[in-house]
Amino acid sequence: MKREFARWYSHRLHKDMDIVTYGHYGTPLLMFPTAGADFLEYERFQLLDTISPFIESGKIKAFSINSINNETWLRNWGSSRDKSLRHEAYFHYVVEEVVPFIHNQCGGWQPIITTGASLGALHAANHFFRRPDLFRSLIAMSGSYDLHDYTKGYSDDLTYHNSPVLYMQNWHDAYWWNLHANNNGIIIATGQGDFEKPSATAWISDVLNKRSIPHWADFWGYDQRHDWPTWRSMLPYFLGRIVG
Repeated sequence: MKREFARWYSHRLHKDMDIVTYGHYGTPLLMFPTAGADFLEYERFQLLDTISPFIESGKIKAFSINSINNETWLRNWGSSRDKSLRHEAYFHYVVEEVVPFIHNQCGGWQPIITTGASLGALHAANHFFRRPDLFRSLIAMSGSYDLHDYTKGYSDDLTYHNSPVLYMQNWHDAYWWNLHANNNGIIIATGQGDFEKPSATAWISDVLNKRSIPHWADFWGYDQRHDWPTWRSMLPYFLGRIVG
């Protein structure tokens, strides 16, 4: 499998950020790491092995990026407002820096699939729902889609605008909703075993249903924990539904 590293200084985040690319060509898949992990996490936990057939066959080209969650809501000190601003800056880093990098690596504009597990699922969903002009498919696994689950009681305008289950209830932009209504696939999945929160998937599914947005909320069994074996099963299964 072709594997390439890149790094650049992000002026939005004021630090060097890494990205790894897997594959030669195919539909771009943007992978957000869990919790405080880094851009090589999916490789370390053998999830890349489970999707390698899609990469080797040219159906997808995968891009795995770093998080800055340890500088925001996983950090137990500092100003909550600063964490909120930092979280929003990460959103703009992805949209304004990572997306153009992906398009350049793919030889031009292509619709991007976003994916992630746990906290990575929130990032994947938030980017997808806020920018349906850039991201056209979503595979979110074992996520919570209300950022306030991580903010220890803090709330402001930015925590609201990074919580899909909240801001989507109050959107009235017909153009944006039309883009979502014609997406290439929204998949929101969860196990029901230890440390999973299926109510979070049910909540976002309810929001989408009320807006008549087609999606698939998939509830796996009580033997499926909030852990890598679950996600190693889920991601290739759902990729098969989107890219064949």
